[in-house]
Order: sequence, then C-alpha cells, then structure tokens
Amino acid sequence: MKNRRIIEFDSKERILEKARNYVDSVELFFEEGDKAIPLLLKAMKYADKDLRREIIFLLGSFAKEAVAWPLYDLLCDKSEDEDVRNHAAIQLSVIGPFLKDPQALLDRLLKDMESPDPELRLHATFAVGWRGNFEAAIPLTERLYDSDIQVQQTAVNALCNLRDDRILNLLLERLEHGPIEQKRCILFNLWRFYSKQEEVTNIYLKHLEHENADLRFDALACLRPVSEVRAYLEVYRKCLKDEDPRIRRLALNRLAEEGGSGLLNLKEEIEALIDDPNMEVKKAALETLRMLRKNKSI
Repeated sequence: MKNRRIIEFDSKERILEKARNYVDSVELFFEEGDKAIPLLLKAMKYADKDLRREIIFLLGSFAKEAVAWPLYDLLCDKSEDEDVRNHAAIQLSVIGPFLKDPQALLDRLLKDMESPDPELRLHATFAVGWRGNFEAAIPLTERLYDSDIQVQQTAVNALCNLRDDRILNLLLERLEHGPIEQKRCILFNLWRFYSKQEEVTNIYLKHLEHENADLRFDALACLRPVSEVRAYLEVYRKCLKDEDPRIRRLALNRLAEEGGSGLLNLKEEIEALIDDPNMEVKKAALETLRMLRKNKSI
C-alpha cells in the first residue's frame, strides 16, 4: 500500500512536469500532439489555478475539439475557482465558431442560461457569445432582463460578440430604459458595430450631455475609438468645463494625444485648468501645454 502511494505521487509530479513543458514549448506540444492532448487534460485535475489557465489557453488555441467538453465541465464545476470557470467560459466563446458540430454543447449552455444558479447563468451566457451564433440571440436577449446585474452585463457583451448589426436597436432600447450598470456596459460595447460608426458616434455625443457623470465619462472614453479628436474640438472644449474632474482630465489627455494646430483655439481653456481645484486635472493641463509647446502647436 505504501509503495502504491509513492508511485501515485510520482506519477502526478511527472504529469505536471510534462504539462509545464508543453505550456512552455508550443513546438514540443505539436511534436507530441497525440499524447500531449490527453496528458494536458489529465494534468488539469492536479494543476494549480495558474497552470490550469495556461493549459486551457494552449488547448483552446490548438486542440479545440478535444477541449470543448472539458472546458464545459470546468465552467459548471461549483467547486472550481471562479477565475478558472470564467476563463473556461471565455475560451468556449473563442473556440465556438471553429467547432465542427457545436450543437450538443450549445444546447447544454442554452439550458444552463436558465439555471436558478446565477453563477452558472453568468458563465453560460458568456460562453455562447461567439461570432455567428445567431441561435443564441433570443436567449441572450432574455438575459438582458436577468435578475442578476452581472448576467445582464455579460449578455450585452455576448450579444455584441455575435457581430450582428440588427442587435444594435435592441441595445439602444436598453440604453434608454435599462439600469445604470447595463447602460455603462452597452456604451463600452457600441464601438464594435463597425458598420454603424456614424450612428454610434452620435450616441456617444448625445450621452456627453447626460445628467449622469458616469455615463458622460464613459461616452467620452468611447468616443475616441470611433472618431478623430480634431473633428470634435468644440465637444472637447465643452468637456474641459465639465463639473466632473475625470472628464476634464480625460479631455485634456485626448487633446494632448491629438496635438495639431487646431488646438490654438483651446489655449485659453487649457491654461485655465492650471488653477483647477483637482490636482490630477492640474497635472494633466500642465502636461498638455508642455507637449503642445514642444510640438510648437501653441
């Protein structure tokens, strides 16, 4: 009996050592693919959180079919670390479009999205959000009204991952009537509707006028990926006078990144912020002026 325990311990250590070798060397993983995949799957039973995460990433990148159901098992395991469950859900959403026949897995995930367990609903909701998975559109829409706010936010992300512009109008309705946390999540995802850039830009501009400072800040943060600063200098001028110091500072940072002679008209507003009551805004104003003078813009 004693010898068996020693052999079992050694076997576990050898499995983990080999798993680490595969994680450290993709070349070795490819060379020994036939035996590497089952060994890595076995190693997940013994590995710590960090190694499991690396194994999941490696298998999800190069052995999608083999890892799909093990990822699902991790996602559902209540005894598993939440970070690992979340990582499993992320990887499922990544490999979903590449599975030859994902229907059985998708059926299980769609059923889990209706579970009374909010954690399982959360992970399943994230997992079905892969590009082109239009079968999940209606179930994900239902999760926008979930009793758990985190599930609502995850549903927003997953819907955007489907890459279907028809979903935009649905999100705009929730942007009008949803809870504040959901509205913020929607704002941070709208830029992904590439073919609707003009409409999305106008939505961000509209929310820069919102009474809620968090939504104004989010709108300003998201405006940059869909527009050029120089095209909206008057908008940034107004932001320099916003009552929220986060917005004043972010506007300064955006203007400093942009540079250009067009900022000559904003010199007075920027210099005024050197006396701002918020120290971070003061620093940003000084840095903006320094950078602009260095570039001979002012």
